[in-house]
Amino acid sequence: HRTADELAVFFAGLLALEGLRLDAVDAVIVSSVVPGLTRSYRNLASEVFEVPFYGVTAEMETGLDNRYDDPGEVGADRIVNAVAAGRHYGFPAIIVDIGTATTVEAVNGEACYLGGAILTGLYVSLEALVSRTAKLPSVDLEEAPPRVIATNTPDSIRSGFIYGYAGAVDALIRRSREELGEDGVKVVATGGPAGVIVPYCREIHEFDPDLTLKGLLALYEMNA
Repeated sequence: HRTADELAVFFAGLLALEGLRLDAVDAVIVSSVVPGLTRSYRNLASEVFEVPFYGVTAEMETGLDNRYDDPGEVGADRIVNAVAAGRHYGFPAIIVDIGTATTVEAVNGEACYLGGAILTGLYVSLEALVSRTAKLPSVDLEEAPPRVIATNTPDSIRSGFIYGYAGAVDALIRRSREELGEDGVKVVATGGPAGVIVPYCREIHEFDPDLTLKGLLALYEMNA
C-alpha cells in the first residue's frame, strides 16, 4: 500500500490540476476494506493535511436501519452505496456494485438495509478461467459481444461472460425484488466494470459510475 507521504505527493499533483493546494482540503473520508490502506489515509489526514479523518463503518450515522445479523460485518462500500442510492434515487432500492466482487443490496421503503448477495467479480472470474485453462486465451470484454452462439473461442468466452454475467445479475435483482415485496423499487448499478455489463442487463434502471463518491459525500455531511 502507498504510504502517507506517497499519497501526499499523489494528491498534491491531483489538486494542482485544479489550481488547488494541500491546505484546500477540509477533511478526508475513506471507504475501504483493507486496513493497511485505511491506516495510510488516516496518517495522511493527520500528518499532512492536518484535518479530520472519517473511516466508513457500520457505526457511523448513515440514515439507515442496518438489519444485517452482525451490522459490523457489512462492507464499507455496501453502506456507502446504499446511502447514495437513498439520497439520489430514493427507497426502496436495489443497488448493484460490479467490482472485484459484485454485490447486490436491498433497502426497503423504510430505509432498512436488509443485506444482499455477493458474487465473484467479472474480471476475477475471467482471470481464474484463463489462468487455470491453458488453451483458453485472455479476451477483451469491452469489445462488442457476439451472438450467444459464437463461432470461435474468443467470442465464445465473451458470450459466456457478458451474457452469462448479465443474466446472473438480473436473476439476483429479480429474486431480491420478489423478497422485498414492494412497489416502485429502483435498481441502480455502479462499479468499474459495470459499463461492460449493464447494457446487457434487463433489470437495471440507472447506471451511476459516481454512486460511491456521492455516498462518501453524503456520509461526510452527516458525520462532520
